[in-house]
Amino acid sequence: MAETFEQQAAAFGAAGALFGLDIGEKTIGVAVCDPGRMVATPVETIRRKKFTSDAERLKELAEARGVVGLVIGLPRNMDGTEGPSAQRARAFARNLPRILPLPVAFWDERLSTAAMERDLIALDTSRAKRAEKIDEAAAAFILQGAIDRIRGLAT
Repeated sequence: MAETFEQQAAAFGAAGALFGLDIGEKTIGVAVCDPGRMVATPVETIRRKKFTSDAERLKELAEARGVVGLVIGLPRNMDGTEGPSAQRARAFARNLPRILPLPVAFWDERLSTAAMERDLIALDTSRAKRAEKIDEAAAAFILQGAIDRIRGLAT
């Protein structure tokens, strides 16, 4: 039986900054939250090259921000099953510990990119700017949902 998000997130401890990752085929959206885990903020979009260079960039960013854990968006199908995108996210997470040995929790990210696209359109963001920022905005959306859940568990 697979671990739940709550079981995975227990490894993060009570405090410390977390990264939210939106792992796509061509990019990785990165967001971070404050050590008190109140607010998620977009950091950057990494253009995918090779796994090692992508993971090394994540390691640099994580070390600079004192990150203690990773929330990885798991793009499930609308019926809850996992397709190729979810398998790609899981494979990335499986390989990550050799470069960035931090605890990982998977967050169901259905519709996160669509939600952020709507928000950016509502803010009258240009198409070019949306394309540039959508992945890190989706990562922030994923991370915010996860830290809201973690805070809810603590009360």
